[in-house]
Amino acid sequence: MKKVIMIQGTMSNVGKSLMTAGLCRVFRQDGYSVAPFKSQNMALNSFFTDEGLEMARAQVVQAEAAGVVPSVLMNPVLLKPVTDVGAQVIVNGEARGYMNAAEYFAYKNTLIPDIMRAFEALSNNHDIIVIEGAGSPAEINLKQNDIVNMGLAKMTDAPVLLVGDINRGGVFAQLVGTLILLDDDERERVKGIIINKFRGDIELLRPGITMLEERSGKPVVGTIPYLAVDIEDEDSLTDRFQAFDSIDCRSALIKALCDNKGISAPEDPLVFSSYKNEQYNKLAEAVRKNLDIKFIYKIIGL
Repeated sequence: MKKVIMIQGTMSNVGKSLMTAGLCRVFRQDGYSVAPFKSQNMALNSFFTDEGLEMARAQVVQAEAAGVVPSVLMNPVLLKPVTDVGAQVIVNGEARGYMNAAEYFAYKNTLIPDIMRAFEALSNNHDIIVIEGAGSPAEINLKQNDIVNMGLAKMTDAPVLLVGDINRGGVFAQLVGTLILLDDDERERVKGIIINKFRGDIELLRPGITMLEERSGKPVVGTIPYLAVDIEDEDSLTDRFQAFDSIDCRSALIKALCDNKGISAPEDPLVFSSYKNEQYNKLAEAVRKNLDIKFIYKIIGL
């Protein structure tokens, strides 16, 4: 039986992509073959595989964290915005033309066979699939015929962890409000809550965690601190590197790696690969330290 877990969020930019990458790395470190999956991604930042097929960069980053070769199976549907109300639709790595929002909303259900073929192909070749949702499952105007959040969770029978961003405030309302707006069967699918991007004294947060668990009926699986890892973000609006305004983190660390290896060119691909692995390991360390990994393995069924 396939082993799968899904990361959903209360909104965009709560850290779903990085959380997915972090879990991919943790599972890989623990000896499992793991692959990321996002049925539908909207992003301009794309990547071409060796076969010349186009996919979202976020799933490439997650594949790197998982130690596997990126494949369009990991992102069968990519939407590349062209205007405020329309996008280029790419399916299985190949463009199918431009659609406005209404056209795509009516069309997207026809993509379910492509999505499920991709998911099943990954499931047949890996021990664990880590699925990333998009935006929020409580976007009630988009819930009909959903193929990327709870709709996909049902199709893949995935347990869900719900992530909220405390850095911008209102995380308790985000999480409880999201759960309230879910249908009963969807709410049951959510097995735990993650508070992300926390700064400060965790002891001051504990009364809020207790109340959150009481109000939501869901356990808080962990609280992830505001991380300074140098890993490519999907969201161009990210503010994760504001703490490094005074230094170039990437250049400094790559230079240090070069100095240690006696290499003069900081662009050397072997050095950069070593650097990226260091960052993925740093992310995994934070995930392992701050989340209840035993609980996560339990809900996966391992």
